[in-house]
Amino acid sequence: MKAMAVRPLLLFFFFAQVRLSFSGGLSSMESIPDLQESMYMVVDGYPCVRLLNLSGKIGCSNPGREKVVASIRRFRNANDLTQLTAVLVSLDELQDLLHRISNDVSFHKNIVGVLVESGAEIRDKLKGFSPTQKFPQAEFAPYPSINYEWNSMGSGIMLKAYDFPVFLLSESSTSMLQEVADKNEKVMNGYTTSVAEFDLVMQTTKSGTHDSESCLKEQTCLPLGGYSVWSSLPPINMSLSYQSKPIILLVASMDSASFFRDKSLGADSPISGLLSLLAAVDALSRVDGWNDLNKQLVFLVLTGEAWGYLGSRRFLHELDMQSDGVSGLNSSLIEMVLEIGSVGKGSSQGVKTFFTHTTGVSSAVNDALDALKRAQDSLKSENIEVLSSNSSNPGIPPSSLMAFLKKNSLTSGIVLEDFDTAFTNKFYHSHLDDMANINSSAVVAAASLIARSLYILANDNNDMHSSVLGAINVNTSLVEELMGCLLSCKPGLSCEMVKNYIAPANVCPSHYVGVVIGEPSFKPYLGYVDDVSRFVWNFLADRTSTPKENASSSCSKDCTNEDEVCIRAEINGKGVCVISTTRYVPAYSTRLTFESGIWNVLPPNSSDSLGSVDPVWTESNWNTIGLRVYTIQNGAYDHFILIGGITVTILAYFMIALARSFITKALKHD
Repeated sequence: MKAMAVRPLLLFFFFAQVRLSFSGGLSSMESIPDLQESMYMVVDGYPCVRLLNLSGKIGCSNPGREKVVASIRRFRNANDLTQLTAVLVSLDELQDLLHRISNDVSFHKNIVGVLVESGAEIRDKLKGFSPTQKFPQAEFAPYPSINYEWNSMGSGIMLKAYDFPVFLLSESSTSMLQEVADKNEKVMNGYTTSVAEFDLVMQTTKSGTHDSESCLKEQTCLPLGGYSVWSSLPPINMSLSYQSKPIILLVASMDSASFFRDKSLGADSPISGLLSLLAAVDALSRVDGWNDLNKQLVFLVLTGEAWGYLGSRRFLHELDMQSDGVSGLNSSLIEMVLEIGSVGKGSSQGVKTFFTHTTGVSSAVNDALDALKRAQDSLKSENIEVLSSNSSNPGIPPSSLMAFLKKNSLTSGIVLEDFDTAFTNKFYHSHLDDMANINSSAVVAAASLIARSLYILANDNNDMHSSVLGAINVNTSLVEELMGCLLSCKPGLSCEMVKNYIAPANVCPSHYVGVVIGEPSFKPYLGYVDDVSRFVWNFLADRTSTPKENASSSCSKDCTNEDEVCIRAEINGKGVCVISTTRYVPAYSTRLTFESGIWNVLPPNSSDSLGSVDPVWTESNWNTIGLRVYTIQNGAYDHFILIGGITVTILAYFMIALARSFITKALKHD
């Protein structure tokens, strides 16, 4: 009877202890999200995603339809993998890792994902990092020497397909994952391990659509593209049936590329050129008397150039079609195309040096070179030097001007660059081409040179007093502010200049082109136009506008007069109509058409000389992208616990039976 009385007492103490320990564990957790947060560490990173073209696919994706999970190990400690592994790798080791994966089948089969470290010290370790080709987009070159190496650092790794996820870690996540990998190494055979869970499931992988034509048909992808912007100074009088002034076309690009989708800043290539164009327009906007000059200035900011020159080819196509988006322009009137390429690294030991890459010899090219020389002479105190590119070069470097030349081989054009025979930008098309990779003084110098050259050309190279050119000055503070807005997260697109024109959807800028959403339009729904395009449109419309008689005309979307546009329309109560010729032009492949809500691929057209080599780039759809880390028990330990539990249960059963038999005999004896 004593034993029977003791049993409830023991059970009471047991449950009391369990209740206390359980309630203590819950004291810091008030909800399911709190519990999840304590179990899972969400990792901040930038993914490599799946892109497709007419030939196949590139980029990264989970191998199947589900998330993948694997233990985290450093690459240098992962020579012999015997289990599924997520490899933590330094950027300087990434190319070697991807090369080994491509050539070692036994190694490849155990790679579940790749985590790439980032940090300020990594840039110093690298001689260079450029994941694109040595001749980017060589298929569009207007000359046969497509094996020329403009980009000596080019590895081509971003143009290959990987059946596993690859993430670039943020600096804080890098430190965290390094600690996790080191801990895993120390307890290699321990009963717990930290794992990475990758959610990078692409719709094209799930549906089995492995090229652009099939994925567009099945609607598992969208075409790369966006919206280019053009503007004129002075505004074009749309009431005139015929425009007669020759056009000087100033071109720059606003999109870049990278191995990692949302980490595409392109500071030197091409954003330094965009910054120079905006600063030059600002300087010219303070000059009077444009209607009295002999030439019409047109500014063209293109997007999609990093992916098959989408913007320039579409712009030229719309010119041929005389579409509404280019009304007021005539391709036959384009006398000169002046493109600002990479100019952010043109400063060395106080001297700002730039190189002119020309399309050949013509009177228009000679006039432009003379204008650049006169502009240089007027800026002697700025130590600016303009040199002709080496005659041994095969032709112009990769640039939008290539599309113009392929359309019309007689096009007169110049590309202004910070290099001669090969890129000086060692981080071309990589996430390391950031604000630290350029010099604001070089951007200011290029803008000054361009602004004065354009005025000379617009004045038909006529002699003018030095004071006229001397009055055209670039605002250095504007350039530095633009750099902070377009090349940094602080302040990023939340800077006052951007917020003065638009309500940005993001703070951190990224110059990846993105995808075309909905039907392309010359008056697009602004929610489908990215932040940078909308800012550029508003900036150019404002700077190239002329005063109105009724300056108080407010607006929220459109203006009644066809010569007017509504700037600052996104800012409540601040929209105003101004006289300006500023337009959006959709940028997407000339091989695509949008009909009944579906994108279709057109066959090559003989009138489109570049159509036959157009890759027709698309981006796979996805539901979510995520990366998190958590700890799991080793499978062998689980088996050990299971077997141990079964053994203990069996032993307990025999012990209970033995004890019961002993107690029964004792009670009978009493």
